[in-house]
Amino acid sequence: MQKQDTSFLERIAAGSRIEAPQGDSLRCAGEPVPTLMRLVVVFADSELAGAAGFCPFVNRGPGLRERIVAAKIVTEKYVHAEMALNLLKPFGVNPMLYVRSHAWDSRLDRHLDLGTRRIGGDKRLNVFHYPLEGWEDAVVFNMLMGAATSIQLAEMAQSSYIPLAEAIAQILPREREHAQLGESGVKQSIEQSKSKTAVQAAVNYWHPRVAATFGRVDSDHASIYIQYGLRRRSSAEMLGDWRAQSTAALKRLGLSIPD
Repeated sequence: MQKQDTSFLERIAAGSRIEAPQGDSLRCAGEPVPTLMRLVVVFADSELAGAAGFCPFVNRGPGLRERIVAAKIVTEKYVHAEMALNLLKPFGVNPMLYVRSHAWDSRLDRHLDLGTRRIGGDKRLNVFHYPLEGWEDAVVFNMLMGAATSIQLAEMAQSSYIPLAEAIAQILPREREHAQLGESGVKQSIEQSKSKTAVQAAVNYWHPRVAATFGRVDSDHASIYIQYGLRRRSSAEMLGDWRAQSTAALKRLGLSIPD
């Protein structure tokens, strides 16, 4: 570990927080910069991919109100991506060029199961490589992934890097609302179809894939995020919270909890 890194860690351990970089002031800390950038890029790429994947379903909502809600979710995800990319400007990232650098609506075969294994290309979470199929599928995904995103962002809202914490504080309430809107959409789908079959099938598909977004419990990245004060809790702790929250939501809806 570089001497600068040791000094940086000592400041973080003492409760210091880091302002936006002036010149090379944060760059000289060595490892924290790529670590911070990776965390922000994963979020930005996931929001871009999530919005692009949900766009086709705006016009598949069963009613006008549902379509308005779906359009709102897509819009807010693009806003969140913009906020994340603006955080990367001091580190040389051009948001306009960045957005054009990947096919955000691209998806892999739905029958694949990537688990926590990373693949090439952009840095979206693996769950955003799987395609949505139908309205019920989309609202179940929003419910489960919205809860996971909220838990993960709540950690970043306490980040040692002040600009990140401030941005996430604005984003977090909207992401929590996305999860609530997802649950409302699932409830409505069950009531309208008078069947839980399609919704339960979607839960069985998405539940393990959303769980995988918390990563491996022994992940080096997760431990480094904690080391630099970008997160407070381990992946296992966050996953435990999500399992509890998703279980409560599924019980409210009368749905089975996948093993």
